[in-house]
Amino acid sequence: MNKRKRLFFSLLTLLSASAAIGQQALPVYLDETKPMEQRIDDALSRMTLDEKIAVIHAQSKFSSPGVKRLGFPDLWTDDGPHGVRPDVLWDEWEQAGQTNDSCVAFPALTCLAATWNPAMARLYGESLGEEALYRGKSVILGPGVNIYRTPLGGRNFEYMGEDPWLASRMVVPYVEGLQSKGVAACVKHYALNNDEEYRHQVNVKVSDRALHEIYLPAFRAAVQEGGAWAIMGAYNLYQNQHNCHNEVMLNKILKQDWQFDGVVISDWGGCHDTDEAVRNGLDLEFGTWTDGLTMGRTNAYDGYYLATAYKQAIHEGRYTTKELDEKVRRVLRLFYRTTMRRSKPVGFLCSESHYAAALKIAQEGIVLLKNDAPIQPRQAKKPVLPIDPAETRSILVVGENAIKMMTVGGGSSSLKVQREILPFDGIREFVSRKFPNCKLDFARGYVGDTVQSYNGVTVGRSLYETRPQAELTAEAVAKAREADVVIFVGGLNKSDYQDCEGHDRKTYDMPYAQNEVVEAILKVNPRLVFVNISGNGIALPWLSKVPAVVQAWFIGSEAGEAIASVLFGDANPSGKLPFTWYASLDQCGAHALDTYPGTWRADHSVIDEEYKEDIFVGYRWTDRLKVKSGKRGVKSDPLFPFGHGLSYTTFRLGKATADKTAMTADETITFTVPVTNTGTVAGAETVQLYVSDKHSKVERPVKELKAFSKVFLQPGETQSVSLTIDKRALSYYDDRSSQWTAEPGQFEALIGTSSASIAATCKFALR
Repeated sequence: MNKRKRLFFSLLTLLSASAAIGQQALPVYLDETKPMEQRIDDALSRMTLDEKIAVIHAQSKFSSPGVKRLGFPDLWTDDGPHGVRPDVLWDEWEQAGQTNDSCVAFPALTCLAATWNPAMARLYGESLGEEALYRGKSVILGPGVNIYRTPLGGRNFEYMGEDPWLASRMVVPYVEGLQSKGVAACVKHYALNNDEEYRHQVNVKVSDRALHEIYLPAFRAAVQEGGAWAIMGAYNLYQNQHNCHNEVMLNKILKQDWQFDGVVISDWGGCHDTDEAVRNGLDLEFGTWTDGLTMGRTNAYDGYYLATAYKQAIHEGRYTTKELDEKVRRVLRLFYRTTMRRSKPVGFLCSESHYAAALKIAQEGIVLLKNDAPIQPRQAKKPVLPIDPAETRSILVVGENAIKMMTVGGGSSSLKVQREILPFDGIREFVSRKFPNCKLDFARGYVGDTVQSYNGVTVGRSLYETRPQAELTAEAVAKAREADVVIFVGGLNKSDYQDCEGHDRKTYDMPYAQNEVVEAILKVNPRLVFVNISGNGIALPWLSKVPAVVQAWFIGSEAGEAIASVLFGDANPSGKLPFTWYASLDQCGAHALDTYPGTWRADHSVIDEEYKEDIFVGYRWTDRLKVKSGKRGVKSDPLFPFGHGLSYTTFRLGKATADKTAMTADETITFTVPVTNTGTVAGAETVQLYVSDKHSKVERPVKELKAFSKVFLQPGETQSVSLTIDKRALSYYDDRSSQWTAEPGQFEALIGTSSASIAATCKFALR
């Protein structure tokens, strides 16, 4: 061996020995080769009481401290069900004034749910996680999976609809996708946060059966299937305890029954009592009301319920450190999953792939609600959509929502986007490319909201308007008279008492003067397409006269591009409603039984809201009305049923078959149905399977969604869609025995394309 080789091997041996010495010297809590729980034990044993108290409450609006002495970085959270919120000042809600905290706005979660496509949920979570990583966020406060109980709910746009199975199937891949990037999902708002008005005082009274069958399944799926690392407690009360420190919700159901090993984080200001917070499952307290350093303390955050008051109680012997160590253990587990994870993927901000994801999700989630020929057509008698360039020489766009940013406002979902393509801009760009000889015009139509900024983020276009409503209506009518087609972009916005955190809607009617303008335009031009921007259903009194209605949600950065691509046929709509769209509020159980918004107690401290409709939420309620009335009718038929959505092509479902006629409790049963695209363009259909229990000891819904699959087909193509269910699909929650029960007997699988459009049935039995 020559001198050079001997020197090389000597150096290699020295480096190996040094590495071995370094490895032996590494503390257990920093040694990634050791099991996580062993590392947590070691870190916990090294922490002082002050360090333990510090990590279980906030140090700023959105951060909590790490353990600097031991090398644990601070933990940074951020709002972000639909995008990573811009950074705010340390102690205030106003913007920090940074220039590198813009983001891509993804569609709101009602739109994601409307895709009925779990692959879109996975893409959503991964894309959002990459944006959060780049911004240095370790916890994203979302997704939200509270149930759409009433269409007046101000925050429904942040949630995934009325059905627990649909929400369950969509939340799991979202959580998995987000956490695959090393960013924790904080699933919210656990639980029963179904309306915003009086959200801090509402005490929900609900049966155990409805709680477990309707309001908890999506949270359970997020925990047990998605492996969520954090859960956010809700503001409201259940059994007279706030849900951020609730014995039943947190200790019994979440941590004991579901074996949740993550962190329970309070909603901001959702903690109200030290003793309940200590004993009833809260791990990390955020946002308890403080305006920073102006409350006479050196550090106002020491005034939190899990801060100085808790430490003092330990010193006084009122508590041991048992509960504290359990909270810290969970927080350390979160650290190791996020801030202490050395092998994180790379984050990206405002990348082309994120815009592409936002556009894809938006296009798949937009729902074509109606598409008929006009009552008095000017051209051939055919559907208005997609708009045909060969027959269109002039287009009029009407409505404030066509020129209003929807990423700004709405509460914690407000964003600072790098760009937001507004509906009118998207339509204009599309027309300039596809309709070079077409005249495009705009009329404001109505004035809804002229606010120019929210938390320091300004809107991109001035909405200031001085003209009276009569003049705006007259302008829209005059221009509509000359147009080949009118696109009215209206609906709700994200102002107070619309789709917005903190308040519910005051009425089911469409706000401002929109109905007046629509009716006036119809008198001179029946070729009207109504594009509804909202996260809720609304009353549509003119529906029978409007040939085409598109539900476009709040769809973020690519809104204009997505809407235009659907209107002009570049994208074939395939979204399905994730909630029942009522004709009027009395079709909704919560309103028909006069249980919303509840009754104030004598001292006006708490409002009790009893969920008298029980398990009959959404289509479960409207189905029940039909059965009890014995026929279909105006009172029971909604405007659009749950699961409804049209396409520019047509589909046919063939005869359904099952792989067995009876199943045992430990078996599954698979139903197969052929689906054919019978139209002339490619498109997607969502096959939905509902289960009906034909004989039961307890009242059950007429049918319940238990499986679905979205299939993409070329013209003339046929594919077989298989849907598999197990005992879970046949079970109800027996509140007498506190367990899920599946009674042997006869069942029926109802397979169709909405809750009201069943094309095939299969009978089977549970032995």
